[in-house]
Amino acid sequence: MSKTYLDQNKDRLLNELLDLLRIPSVSADSKHHADMLKTAAAVKSRLEEAGADKVEICETAGFPLVYAEKMIDPAKPTVVVYGHYDVQPADPLNLWDSPPFEPVIRKTENHPDGAIFARGACDDKGQMYMHVKAFEMMMKTNTLPCNVKFMIEGEEEVGSPNLGPWIIANREKLKGDVILISDTSIIANDSPSIDCGLRGLAYMEVAVTGPNRDLHSGVYGGGVANPINVLCKMIASCHDEHNHITIPGFYDKVVELSAEERAEMAKAPFDLAAYKKDLAVGDVYGEKNYSTIERTGIRPTLDVNGIWGGYTGEGAKTVLPSKAFAKISMRLVPDQNSHEISELFQKHFESIAPASVQVKVTAHHGGEPVVVGIESPGFLAASKAMEETFGKKPVPTRGGGSIPIVALFKKELGLDSILFGFGLDSDALHSPNEHYGLFNYYKGIETIPLFYKYYTELAGK
Repeated sequence: MSKTYLDQNKDRLLNELLDLLRIPSVSADSKHHADMLKTAAAVKSRLEEAGADKVEICETAGFPLVYAEKMIDPAKPTVVVYGHYDVQPADPLNLWDSPPFEPVIRKTENHPDGAIFARGACDDKGQMYMHVKAFEMMMKTNTLPCNVKFMIEGEEEVGSPNLGPWIIANREKLKGDVILISDTSIIANDSPSIDCGLRGLAYMEVAVTGPNRDLHSGVYGGGVANPINVLCKMIASCHDEHNHITIPGFYDKVVELSAEERAEMAKAPFDLAAYKKDLAVGDVYGEKNYSTIERTGIRPTLDVNGIWGGYTGEGAKTVLPSKAFAKISMRLVPDQNSHEISELFQKHFESIAPASVQVKVTAHHGGEPVVVGIESPGFLAASKAMEETFGKKPVPTRGGGSIPIVALFKKELGLDSILFGFGLDSDALHSPNEHYGLFNYYKGIETIPLFYKYYTELAGK
């Protein structure tokens, strides 16, 4: 019955998502404040139309979140759905093949049935909206087997600074049994997978200051430290010749996987040639003695996300800059702690600075790594649901990205999160030409109700 409902409503379900994608809900840019509120209101309306009760826009110190619920029986399990309606900035706009907030559908090598190209198509409007429409389908076909609560926030792309206080203030409202999140990916459309872990994050900014003003590079070059040169040397020294991070104490709490666990990870389908072709790189790169899958899933990293200073305009200006800056992120694995790693980084970076410059290190947002047991009712329900719709049992994987609120949910609500993503790593998340396959969108709507069915059976009270 549910599959019939999906087939009969495909065009409407697609057009509703396209309308949502047309709203530029960029949480990082203050000029989109009205767009953020418009998107929250749209999500609220769609949840009301789908059949949710107690739908409300909840104010925070920043952008609001949308809460809704449908409680059919207190004796039955409660699934808490988390998603976010904010998106990344679309810059650089000149690299988009079509306007980022004017969604278009084009076929790609990975999406021969077509993909929606728009900012937020996969991260996370498309994946979040699957849950709204799956809920609608269960309500319209009278097949909702348990209780459901929705928590759709508007600040995930800026670190969810106000979600924690709201959760703490609303623990009673958020009582449930499991968190369900679609903000991750699968290996491929013919190779389903479910993340059973995510890396944490420590995000830093560094500033290196030399002379008290910009100087003429001919008059002063060679006699005064160039902050850009110094910063580059400092950053380069954070890795050794084996791409091992050199910060003292950095690896002290890293949980090393056994040979057996690494062998299981190696069974996941991975085409190295296709990986390199997709990225247009001649070879992969990373920590010695680890595979690409391990480097991006179970090993910590340190990467420069942005670096600037001096003159970067058109033409030449022979300046020796006064200041240089960089943004640096570290992806963390169990049992590393973001606060401890931030402190270790700051101490180390300050210690390696020469006397010719001054260094300031600022810690921005962070989050903790998480691991979900693959024998839990939630993971088993997700696996059974995917196996039924994909025709193949999904592979447990470790996600390389970070969703800081997953650890927050565990700490404040005592609930595990099931990372039930349907995107592909090649969908250009956070990049120009972000897209989301029509196959993936519809497959998510088809699969999510089966999660409810199997979770109710496995965790039924």
